[in-house]
Amino acid sequence: MAELKKMYKTILDDHFPDDLTITFGDAKLVYKKRTWKIPDEKTGELIEKGLRYGENPDQEAAVYELVNGNLTIAGCEYVRPGLGLVSAITEDDMVQAGKHPGKINLTDLDNALNILKYLTERPAAVIMKHNNPCGAAYGKTAEEAYLKADMADRIAAFGGCLAINRAIDKAAAEAISSNYLEVVAAPDFEDGALSILTKKKNLRIIRLKKMADLAEYRNVKYIDFKALIDGGLVIQQSQTNKIRSKADFQLAKTTYKGNDYAIERTPTEAEYEDMLFGWNIEQGISSNSVIYVKDCVTVGIGTGEQDRVGVAEIAVFKAYTKYADALCFKRHGIALKNFEQEVKQGKRNKEELDEIAALTNEAHGGLIGSAMISDAFFPFRDGVDVGIEEGVSAIVHAGGSERDFESITACNEADPKVTMVFTGQRVFKH
Repeated sequence: MAELKKMYKTILDDHFPDDLTITFGDAKLVYKKRTWKIPDEKTGELIEKGLRYGENPDQEAAVYELVNGNLTIAGCEYVRPGLGLVSAITEDDMVQAGKHPGKINLTDLDNALNILKYLTERPAAVIMKHNNPCGAAYGKTAEEAYLKADMADRIAAFGGCLAINRAIDKAAAEAISSNYLEVVAAPDFEDGALSILTKKKNLRIIRLKKMADLAEYRNVKYIDFKALIDGGLVIQQSQTNKIRSKADFQLAKTTYKGNDYAIERTPTEAEYEDMLFGWNIEQGISSNSVIYVKDCVTVGIGTGEQDRVGVAEIAVFKAYTKYADALCFKRHGIALKNFEQEVKQGKRNKEELDEIAALTNEAHGGLIGSAMISDAFFPFRDGVDVGIEEGVSAIVHAGGSERDFESITACNEADPKVTMVFTGQRVFKH
């Protein structure tokens, strides 16, 4: 155990080259390794450092910014110099280095931006954990957006990466500083906010002014590299979200064995808002995934599962767990697991715990009236039935399954009827 603790505190030597050149046919792309002059954790002396380490503390890593060259393939122009976000973070942007960033910190932030680029119209907060959002929300202010995102999953938010698309003011900073986070990023920080946040000496605080222009990145494509065990590469074009407004959704309909099936209830404006918000969040979630959204806040997020009905059930389980934990925290000021321990120790009344469970079950973990969003079609109606049984009112998925008629029928048979839309697009993310 002592060796492991020492490993986490060790900053690995970086043997990666300062420059990297990749040739695609006639195109030559030149990359510069990003390093920062930041205070040494022991002496305070400024030392040039790259990434702290990779996904684990025994893996060297480096991050490179594109500084020269451009790439056009099949008429598509990819990211060009000058558009840098995470890879372009400078010492000035890194307001406080804390335990200076490792790979996971930056990839979490990058994926948060991948989501936030579709949520620019209103204050929004996304909390990332292991490259997946654990809580995301709109709010009237940066503070409200953060509080909603945090309460969506207080458990997983511990030690997460927070990105907010509006300047953080003193009220938001006070709320943020009451919890433990690894990274906080925003386009700016208003007067008094930094003096609050910098009290957490290990917190990485990043000012990304380009976050104010994230909408410009919605149509920007990049080349996605995957290195294989044999040294080979799989290269693909990045995905673009085709759903930009409620008009891009298609009311669910299909034909099966000569019979037409169509959804019978049109979504309300509130349902359209939740479905659009949820589909935007799906852009940054590992597949297979199913999530539930209500009032533009995530209720339950299921990620990275092998079967769709299973991930729908996992997201339900998470919704119940997070709802009960939030209820316990609001009533008693402690986490549900701690409350359960105190009940076992005789310090709390079991009746209070039973009441939390009863209220959670009555509310179906906050799922009643929520929107259910899937990153691909439901191959069978069993996945849809999971959501309907919990009281969802709207369902979003890609459509295109041979058994779409079963899912449509399930929605029409529900009481009250559930609405459903297709996106015509799958958004797997591996």
